[in-house]
Amino acid sequence: MTLRTARRSSLVDQVIDQLRDEIAGGGWPVGAKIPPEPVLSETLGVGRNTVREAVRALTHAGLLESRQGDGTYVRATSELSGAVRRRLETAELVEILEVRRGLEVEAARLAAARRTEADVAAIAVALARRDAAWAAGDHSTFVEADLTFHTAVVEATHNRVLTDLYHDFSAALRASIGAAGTLLEHEDVPHGPIAAAIEAGDAEAATRATHACLDQILASTGRPEPAREPYL
Repeated sequence: MTLRTARRSSLVDQVIDQLRDEIAGGGWPVGAKIPPEPVLSETLGVGRNTVREAVRALTHAGLLESRQGDGTYVRATSELSGAVRRRLETAELVEILEVRRGLEVEAARLAAARRTEADVAAIAVALARRDAAWAAGDHSTFVEADLTFHTAVVEATHNRVLTDLYHDFSAALRASIGAAGTLLEHEDVPHGPIAAAIEAGDAEAATRATHACLDQILASTGRPEPAREPYL
């Protein structure tokens, strides 16, 4: 634990900042239980009321979740992540898939223009693991591997805002990937063309391949798609 003794006059604000940093930095990952109030109070050198107020503020912000009789758990890594998670909890699958398509199509276009050799290698490794998981019929591993592939594409954009937003969207994406796998039954949507287009630096081909991938997944939901002009 990297928490420090609080020294500023605005103790609650400082404790909030330190708890937020601990969460954002991965010291307390999503799903982890944070130390109990007495431990935080002693570590930070502040009163338990101060800790309680800071935890309450982060709970309202969506970063923490208090469970009666159990403790407090990390729910999200940022206020944005918390807000996104809360909104997506009531979203329909097709709505999540439509937003996912928008993010991933743009990510593929940018990745094709900005990817490095290291990015290409990471995408290739993720693709191999994804395809292996599908071939093995390991559904839970496939969901994680598929998300890892798309995350590698997003990270190849070197756009920090897009990358952060995509990471915040990850929990809902896990659900959408899993549900899409069920909807598609035993039919996979090949991702090789996406990786190949990005490696070739062909932004238009990467856009087409990603759009085709998500279009096929969306078609499985039964919602009709509006007509659009073909890519040139």
